[in-house]
Order: sequence, then C-alpha cells, then structure tokens
Amino acid sequence: MESKHKLTTFSLFTFTFTFSLLLSLSSSLSPSSSPLPSPTLPSPSLPPTHASLDPKQITALQSLSIPTSRDPCIQPSFHNATLCDSSSPFRHLISLRLTNCSSDLEISTTALSSLSTLRSLSIINCPSLPTPHLPASLALNLLSFSSLHSLRRLSSVFLSRLRSLTHLEVSDTPVNASGPSIILGSMKFLRSVTISNANLTGRLPKRWGPNLNLTHLDFSHNNIKGTLPGSISLLSDLELLNLSSNALSGAIPDSFGELLMLKNLSLSSNSMSGPIPDSISEIPGLVHLDLSSNQFNGTLPKFLEKMKSLKYLNLGNNNFNGVMPFNTSFIKRLVLFNVGGNTDLCYNHSIVSSKLKLGIARCDKDGLPVSSPPDSSSDSSYDDDSSDDSSDDDDDDGSSSSSRKSDHHHGPSRIVLGVAIGLSAIAFLIVFLVLLSKCCK
Repeated sequence: MESKHKLTTFSLFTFTFTFSLLLSLSSSLSPSSSPLPSPTLPSPSLPPTHASLDPKQITALQSLSIPTSRDPCIQPSFHNATLCDSSSPFRHLISLRLTNCSSDLEISTTALSSLSTLRSLSIINCPSLPTPHLPASLALNLLSFSSLHSLRRLSSVFLSRLRSLTHLEVSDTPVNASGPSIILGSMKFLRSVTISNANLTGRLPKRWGPNLNLTHLDFSHNNIKGTLPGSISLLSDLELLNLSSNALSGAIPDSFGELLMLKNLSLSSNSMSGPIPDSISEIPGLVHLDLSSNQFNGTLPKFLEKMKSLKYLNLGNNNFNGVMPFNTSFIKRLVLFNVGGNTDLCYNHSIVSSKLKLGIARCDKDGLPVSSPPDSSSDSSYDDDSSDDSSDDDDDDGSSSSSRKSDHHHGPSRIVLGVAIGLSAIAFLIVFLVLLSKCCK
C-alpha cells in the first residue's frame, strides 16, 4: 500500500514538472515575450513574406508615371505590367511594359540606370516617345526588347548594342539601318527577330554568323531588295520565315529543303520568279505556304498534294501555267487554297469539281484554258455551299440558256393572247344579252 502511494506521488510530480516545463517553453516562444524586437515590415499592406521594391526603382517608376502606391512587385498596374525577382532585402524589376504613354513622357537616363536589372522591356503604342539612351549595363542585361507602334525612330547603333537579346520585336517603328546584317551581327543568342513595317532597307545577309539558332525570322513590309541567299538554309532551326511585301527578286534556292523545321513560309508580294523547287517537298512539317503576288512560273508541282501537314496554300497572282494537278479532296482538306490570277493555269474538269470557285478556267483537250476565269475572292478559292454546277456540261448549259431565253421571248405573247380571248368573251356576252332583251320584248 505504501509502495502504491509512493508511485502515485512520483507520477503526480512528474506530470507537474512536465506541464510546468511546457508552459515555460511556450512562454519563451511567444512573440510578446521575445527579447528580440519584431522586424519592421516594408508596408502595412504587404504580407510579411514579401520584400518591397528597391526604393531607387520606385522613384524610377514614378518618373515614368507608373503608380507605386501599391508595391508593383505584387500588384502591377493594368497597362504597365511589372515583374520582380525574389531578392532581399529589396526586390528588383526584371520585366517592364509601357503602354499608351502620354505625349509628354520622356524616359530619363537616370531612371534607366536605376532599372538596369531589367531582362525584358516592352514599349507599346507610344509613338511620340523619344528614343531613350540605354545605359550599357541595361543594354547588356536585356534578353527581350519590343517596340510596337512606339518611339519616333530606332537606329542600327541602338539595336546593335542589345547583344544579349534572345527576342527582338520592332513593328510600326522606323528603323534607320543599311540592312539587317548591321543589326543582327552582334546578337549571338538571338532566337526570334521581327522587324516589320519599319522601312528597313538593304539586302538579306549572305553570312548569318552567330544567328544560326534563329527559330523566328520576320522582315515583312519593308524595302529589302536582292535575292534570297542560299545561305539561309543554314538556319536549320527556323520554324517561321516571313519576307512578304518587300522588293526581293530571283528564285527560291534549291537548298531551301534543308530547312526541315520550317512550318510557316511567306514570300508574298515580292518580285520573285522561277519554279517552285522540288526540295520544298522535303520539309515534312510545312503548314503555311504563301507565294502569292510574285512572278513565279512553270507548272504546279504535284508533290504539294502529298504534303500531309499543309493547311494554307496561296499561289495566286503569279505566272503559273498548264493543268493544275490537285484533286478536289486535296483542295477541300485545306483551310485556304488560292490559285486565282494565273491566267495560263487551268483545271481538269474530270478530277476537280466545277463547284469549287478556283478563279481559273477549265482546260480543253490540249490542256489550255478554254475561256476567261470566273471572278474569285483572293481569300477563298472554293465554296462548298455553292450549288452552281452549270459549267459541268457545255451542252446542258446551252440548252438551259436557250430555254430560258425562249421563255423570256414568248412570255409576253401568251399574256397578250389571254387578254384578247377574255375581251372577246366579254364582248360576245354583251351582244348576247342585248339580243336576248330585244327578243323578250
């Protein structure tokens, strides 16, 4: 009995000691009893897990008329997007987009010096904004630069200083440069470049130097002249090539088929000539092919019909001739198909339905166009809902047309005859009634 009493007393003592120890530890971990002062939060509206933006960069954003009442790293403004890194004690901007700038805005060199941590800079719809002077540190740090309908002008000197770029996009912004080479020559890491509607002159590079990793090349709507160099086939990673609306001449080089990754090719609205090279058939993933509004000639290659990935084929307004080799099933498989505007090109009625509005004439037995082609929209070459199949048989067309003319010619005579018969009947009835009335008297 005494042993049990001692055991109970010991257990009670152990429980009391343990409970007191836990209370002591809990008290020592409590924020109210901590001997260390609580850290000062950068802003009462920010959660304690976030550091605030560098004060120098806040000042820079304010000079650009970007609101900073709330931390731009957490809640960027709608029009001027910002992204920040996670450094401490202050975060830093890594991406900035300026949109719809006021007409009196200027970007000072001091502000840009404070923003040297930027990796991406986009300026959109700021056409009156003067071209800023980028400090060397910022120019070297930028990986992406975009100017869309912005800045009064850009020079080759300004662009060539952006040596670390992987992405360059300039559209609707005048570029003063003697050619693409002087811009691209120093950009060793470039993957995507668009300089469109920028009044860019000169010729395409014959040597692409360090730009062999390009996947996207768009020089559309400029004044680039000369021929398409065979060296372009060295851009083996190229997926998109858009050189439309320039002053290019000459033929497509035979080595073009070496661009095995190409998916989108547009050479429209130039002065290029020659046939479509057979090497095009070696590009397995080609989806979009636009050679319209040039001077390409020769017959259309049938291998295009066997390119399974092809969805957009525009060959309109050229000098192609002969019999179009494509059948109805191939044409209907495409999203867009246009061969209109090739006056010496015709289609074989036995393999292509006349319901398709192709913009070219039928072929005669010698493979020559039999008449002027019908009107055709450049955006759509066929209409599945069309019920006009009048060109399927010339004899039927003649009979139907003659019948319609006959009906139109004899229709009025039948009406006149019917009226005459009616009037005669009424006159006869009147005479009959008069005679009848006399007889009754």
